Amino acid sequence: MLVDVAPLRSSPAFAKLWTGTSIAQIGAQVTIVAVGLHVYELTQSTLAVSFVALWALGPMILAGFVGGALADTFDRRKVALATASCAWLSIGTMTVIAFLDVTAIWPYYALAAVNAASATILGATRGAILPRLLPTQLLPAAAALSGITMGLAITVGPAVAGVMVASVGVPWTYLLDVVLFSAAFIGILSLPPMRPEGTRASPGFSSVVESMRFLRTAPNVRATFIFDLVAMIFGNPRVVFPAAGALVLGGGPVTVGALTASFAAGALLSGIVSGPLGQVRRQGRAVTLSIAAFGVFTALFGAVLLTTMLVSGGHPPDGVIMPAIVLAGLALAGTGAADNVSAVFRTTILQAAAPDDVRGRMQGLFYVVVAGGPRVGDLLAGVLATTIALWAPALIGGVLIVAIMLMMLRFARGFQRYDALHPTP
Repeated sequence: MLVDVAPLRSSPAFAKLWTGTSIAQIGAQVTIVAVGLHVYELTQSTLAVSFVALWALGPMILAGFVGGALADTFDRRKVALATASCAWLSIGTMTVIAFLDVTAIWPYYALAAVNAASATILGATRGAILPRLLPTQLLPAAAALSGITMGLAITVGPAVAGVMVASVGVPWTYLLDVVLFSAAFIGILSLPPMRPEGTRASPGFSSVVESMRFLRTAPNVRATFIFDLVAMIFGNPRVVFPAAGALVLGGGPVTVGALTASFAAGALLSGIVSGPLGQVRRQGRAVTLSIAAFGVFTALFGAVLLTTMLVSGGHPPDGVIMPAIVLAGLALAGTGAADNVSAVFRTTILQAAAPDDVRGRMQGLFYVVVAGGPRVGDLLAGVLATTIALWAPALIGGVLIVAIMLMMLRFARGFQRYDALHPTP
């Protein structure tokens, strides 16, 4: 039942990369929560918090396509090192202007966009590297270990961010990410040279066109992107967390950290007991069912907010409403567990089915979807929360996700029959 740690024993390079990434991602999650709290503190606007995502979306999409081409053209170790340096510098600059008490919003938007674009290229390059470090049969276990990494990061990072913002302030919270992200360089520097195999791409528009041509002939790879977009666009109510902590559940920044950490706790727990996932052959069907479960738990979170608001008559709470926070946390833990299971299978399908000479570009598109989808979801959630109510993004979005996945079980039959023992794009 427990997670398979064979990838860590099989490849010392993978072990070092995984360790460095685990530490760095904690810092990244600290900053994500801190930026949201900082912008909300400066503007008192949930819509302004969602604009952090909007500013980052365009650069992230461009970075996904360009970064994937770079990873299919140059030494992937060097590409990872360069983009990690850029991400680290953007967080360092954000820390400096926060200590200088800069209250203009646009520098934080701009630096968050640079950081997100750099992280997209870094993630795409790292995803293209992993299948070169491990045999194919260990890729599901490696994906599960990555799920534990992210679960640990989202569990620890937001909780630490909420406490630090409330106690020592935003600038010191940003500085923590500067320190933690430095661990990423340890894993990257330990890698061997990693030039792409097969036909090497050219880092231009023709390379992007070529990758789109491949994607048209790869229905299983394409389905992993489409299914994840459905989940992330309609099931991502994190922008309502600051307002929910202040106006519905009580507790302010500490509640925001606890809600975000609950999602990660579910992902972490599902990763710890992920041993049986490596035996699943029908991985496309597993993706569909896990995203449907994600939708159910998302809707439950919205129902908790709606019920709490009805009971309180829409008035801000005088203190912390602990029963509602516990129920909301359990619902978010369910979404985290379901999302992690989906991610394990989607990652495995992509890495096993895509040839090495297009793997960087497919990983780039994967990170556009993984990172860009939630940002579109942030914007949609901000609009729904502003025009309807704070409960609307989760409740409406969760119901839509379940309905779409039930349709996919019936109509996307080729993806439902995908066989892990005979991976085809």
